[in-house]
Amino acid sequence: QVRLVESGGGFVQPGGSLRLSCAASGFTADYYAIGWFRQAPGKEREGVSCISYDSTTYYADSVKGRFTISKDKAENMVTLQMTGLKPEETGTYYCVTDWKTRCGRTWQTDSYQYWGQGTQVTVSS
Repeated sequence: QVRLVESGGGFVQPGGSLRLSCAASGFTADYYAIGWFRQAPGKEREGVSCISYDSTTYYADSVKGRFTISKDKAENMVTLQMTGLKPEETGTYYCVTDWKTRCGRTWQTDSYQYWGQGTQVTVSS
């Protein structure tokens, strides 16, 4: 049974950092593309980052240079290190996957079969 569990969200001041984790079970995360999406109240869901089976990474333009996605093969986990956080990045962050090995150029608009329950990130002074 495929399961994704996010953790690491919290409250942070603008400019601060958080490290989100996505623990995968029921499959080997290293073999598949894993993505992070976020959704703020009243806004559309947005693709934040994605990592392919070969560790090729993709980022939304708005987070390039500030966010880093990586794999922890030993823990069957994907992490998202976020720095320089902005108030508009407040929202629920979700880990997603599907039976795809590569994120691909359309990763932000593709559909994903499996979603975690989400972890809340609040950026505020």
